[in-house]
Amino acid sequence: MSETTMQAVMAEEAGGPEVLRARDVAVPEPGPGQLLVRTEATGVNFIETYQRSGMYSVDFPFTPGSEGAGVIEAVGSDVPDDAAVAVGARVATAEASGTYAQYFLVDADKALPVPDDMDPQIAGALPLQGLTAHYLVRSTFQLTPDHTAVITAASGGVGGLAIQLMKRIGATVIALTSTPEKAETARGLGADHVLPYENFAEKVRELTGGRGADVVYDSVGKSTFDESIKATRVRGTTVLFGGSSGQVPPFDLQRLNSSGSLYVTRPSLAYYTLDRDERTWRWGELMDAVSADELTVRVGGTHALADAAEAHRDLEGRGTQGKLLLLP
Repeated sequence: MSETTMQAVMAEEAGGPEVLRARDVAVPEPGPGQLLVRTEATGVNFIETYQRSGMYSVDFPFTPGSEGAGVIEAVGSDVPDDAAVAVGARVATAEASGTYAQYFLVDADKALPVPDDMDPQIAGALPLQGLTAHYLVRSTFQLTPDHTAVITAASGGVGGLAIQLMKRIGATVIALTSTPEKAETARGLGADHVLPYENFAEKVRELTGGRGADVVYDSVGKSTFDESIKATRVRGTTVLFGGSSGQVPPFDLQRLNSSGSLYVTRPSLAYYTLDRDERTWRWGELMDAVSADELTVRVGGTHALADAAEAHRDLEGRGTQGKLLLLP
């Protein structure tokens, strides 16, 4: 490659979206075991708004981004001789750093193969939320056709993919949404029932003959967690995998006893992609679902890389449905 400089989005200090500004910086060189990827699309995620604002601790100046897709331009030493990680191959990842840039580095074992004919925007939109939806329905709680599952934020990125994966398994899906428009989206993705958030536990019990759901997937957190517990059947599982309304306060474990010997877990993607074999399995099932037209990856909007601040404003406004992307 001939380029020695690139555009990257940087925050010099913590603050609002306005602290994100495009800068000209040197193109990084891949170290041992690393790949240099020319970016085709970058995924924008809530964690980056927390990092930018100072809610999560990062070192400034800071280039956000862990998710992206593109073409391998250079390979570092100690990378296995494998066509999937050779110069010219297309890859995606949810485990890089500094992907708000025209080029980014990723460890070779964290790069996922992308078919030549896949739309770059689909490749950039799928890794983080797709892998999250996969581990939720295939590992955190192993859904079967006999199960009934509740999913919050059902029209969002993870929620929308999870609905489709759950229906691919054959489970019954109860979706929770906040607006009529989002409810329509959830129905279109295959949800069997769609409910508003108000008193949803009672309505879930009505739909399940008083039994409750086998599993409740809760990404909202503080404002929904109590209802999620109430909506879970005896010896069922409540999965807290986010906190868009705030973090759940300290929890008395005795409530699990009194509520029916419940299970509660707080998973995260890092512990469900422990090695290349696990990543490959999850990504392979997602690719199979996409190729079979059984998984629709929704892009909710795109912004130029230099307009990352606008993407953060859109995301924090919570009016979007589907994935937001930055395009170089």
